[in-house]
Parts: sequence; structure tokens; C-alpha cells
Amino acid sequence: MMLKIGLPKGSLQESTLNMFKKAGYSINVSSRSYKPTIDDTNIECLLIRAQEIPRYVEKGIIDIGLTGMDWVIENNADVVNVGKLIYAKQGLRPVRWVLAVSESSKIKTLDDLNGKRIATEVVNITKKYLSDKGIDASVEFSWGATEVKVPELVDAIVDLTETGSSIKANNLRVLDTLIESTTVLISNKESWKSSWKRKKTEDLFMLLKGALAAESMVGVKMNVQKANLEEVISVLPALRKPTISNLSSDGWVAVETIVDEKIIRDLIPKLKSAGAEGIIEYSLNKVIY
Repeated sequence: MMLKIGLPKGSLQESTLNMFKKAGYSINVSSRSYKPTIDDTNIECLLIRAQEIPRYVEKGIIDIGLTGMDWVIENNADVVNVGKLIYAKQGLRPVRWVLAVSESSKIKTLDDLNGKRIATEVVNITKKYLSDKGIDASVEFSWGATEVKVPELVDAIVDLTETGSSIKANNLRVLDTLIESTTVLISNKESWKSSWKRKKTEDLFMLLKGALAAESMVGVKMNVQKANLEEVISVLPALRKPTISNLSSDGWVAVETIVDEKIIRDLIPKLKSAGAEGIIEYSLNKVIY
């Protein structure tokens, strides 16, 4: 059998391929083809814009796909949400669709948007937001470079931001956040009913989630005299409990665990002071909980 998967083409493409590599899949992309090759004979990949993936998954043209939850909502796609994979173009964080105006705009509150024009790629999300807020404004589709359209072409925009740097660079002021979104793995409903396709999808999701978890973690192992073991463990924030094994030298043990990469530079001196020796830090490919 074959599982057809849609991979996001564009801004998420590189980070997606890197995630698959850490999960154990090698994907080769040709510059002239939208069908990358993958080293799994039961998977067929297609590079598709994230905006279109929910529609193709819903119709069953592809079995599963990686896209933003925002595009699932925008397309009102009737699909199975297999689970979140929190990553973006610049890091492991959700992205936001924000309502913004020019810094010099006289629009200060949402009520000031009544009768105004708003440009965005997420027309349906924006219209629903305005309706929920009781705002009567015109919403038009933007084909890109949305942030440069205010104030000359439109009064406000709804645009995607990850770090907020583009908003600041274009002298925009955020009025509100419409939604936060993360990347999700979605499945066609009929494909999900197939026991083989569902198991293949669930296994893939587990490996991808493990690869993402490993992005923010590192392994650390060290040698410790038994007399110092309690003190070393007291400063060691383990993912679970650390693995402890006896060494060939009497009175010594090896201690190994996984910790958050953000704390390792502060942790290693503490471990050394507590009596750890031969401390080794190493990178991880996958962490499966």
C-alpha cells in the first residue's frame, strides 16, 4: 500500500525536511519537481502550498498533510487532526495572525475599523473575527506583501507574524491577535479508517514529534563516585529518573540523562562542583515519550 503525504512548499519547507531527517527519513527535492523522493517505499511525497493542503486532504487526493491549523480553519476543512507539531520557519513556537495598522493611523480601537478596508490572506478567519466583534468592515484578499499595503492601499491588515520583527520593520501597530496557529498533521477521514494507513500515520507522527522534542533537549552523561552520587542527582533535572550503572572501578557509577538545552551551560559547572567527572554533552535525534 501507499501513503500519500503533502509537505508544505515555501517558508516551512526547509524546517520540515530537517525534521523528517531527524525522524529518520531522507527526502530529496528536485528543483524541477513537486514530487520529492523519500527512502520509504510505502510513502509518496508531494510538495504543496500549506494553504492548499487541507483542501487536498479533505478530498482524498492525498492521505495526510502537514499544514497550519490556521489553513484548516480558513478552508473549513473536514479532516482528522492527528496532532500538533509545534515548529515554524524560525523556531519551535506558534505563529500569530494579527490585526495591524500603520503607526501613524488614526485607528486606535476595533470600533474605528467600521467602514474601513482590510487586506489579508485569511479572508474567512478575518470575516468571522469581525462579525464576532460586531465590526462592519470590507475584507479583501491579499496576494502577498500584505504588510506594505497600509496605509496607502488599505486601512488595516491581518498578517502572519512569528517574531514580530516584520511588524516593527514596517512601522505597524498591532490592535489584536485573531488566532494563534501551529503546524498540524491532518488526515483524510477515509484514509484514517484504513488500519494500515492509520498505523503508518501514527508511527510517522510519533517519530516526527520525537524529532521536534529532541530539538530542545541534549543528553548528558558523567562518571560519579558513589559518595557524591546523591549530591549530583540533587542538581540534575532529569526528564525521567537518570540511568545509573556501575563502572569497572569500585566505588564509581556512570550517570546519564536528558535535560533542556537551555540549562546545560549552567548545569555542567554545578555537576562538576558536585563531584561529577568526565562529563559529556551530546545532541539527540529523537526523544520519544
